[in-house]
Amino acid sequence: MANPTFDQLLEAGCHFGHLKSKWNPAMAPYIFMERNGIHILDLYKTAAKIEEAAAALKDYAKSGKKVLFVATKKQAKQVIADLAQSVNMPYVIERWPGGMLTNFPTIRKAVKKMTAIDKMTKDGTFDNLSKRERLQITRQRAKLEKTLGSIADLNRLPSALFVVDVLKERIAVAEANRLGIPVFAMVDTNSDPTNIDFVIPANDDASKSIELIVGAITDAMKEGLEERKAEKVDVAAAEGEAEDAAPKRERRRVRKAAPAAEAAEAPAAE
Repeated sequence: MANPTFDQLLEAGCHFGHLKSKWNPAMAPYIFMERNGIHILDLYKTAAKIEEAAAALKDYAKSGKKVLFVATKKQAKQVIADLAQSVNMPYVIERWPGGMLTNFPTIRKAVKKMTAIDKMTKDGTFDNLSKRERLQITRQRAKLEKTLGSIADLNRLPSALFVVDVLKERIAVAEANRLGIPVFAMVDTNSDPTNIDFVIPANDDASKSIELIVGAITDAMKEGLEERKAEKVDVAAAEGEAEDAAPKRERRRVRKAAPAAEAAEAPAAE
């Protein structure tokens, strides 16, 4: 899918900002006008910023880097879960676990605990526990799954964050800033874009707006993943050809050396 057109962005309502009274002056460069007390975003700038972010995130995916998607607001949750899963990327759609990035080893311990519980259910240990213990562990597992299930495969800090609504996810943004992790985000007129590396000025409250923009981002990442896969196939093929060529070169070397060896072994004429 190509990047969204102006008309597609307009139809999805990406241009609607917040009331003028709630605006953040730092968003002034991205505001086109005010209508009925509501700020209207400049969709030409939105389209350009989507293209810029999509190109960068395509490179991240092509390099095999992980991007963590973050969106805990109701209208974004399912959209983010579905789109992040489509590119096999981790995501957070429940409450942001404080210290998720800045205290990553502790988060990993919690994920390992979840894995240990799963192992207990498979090896029969779980069956030997009392009913009460089983209930407690089951509840603990469900709680961990809800909070951390979507990041179970995240073995190291993500290379970047993609955030929907930087005002709501300010803790996640602050942690990423502290660690120098680049932040890509949909930023509405009531938010501060100052600490965002890749700002996409857009309505972050409408599910259609979120789906259109994040869909374009994940489509670009899919292209990056496909290119990565194709490159791996080409490298494997080249290595295979090199291995096939080695015995041939060795046989040619032996054939060339044989006459010389025979001549050296032949008795000298009397």
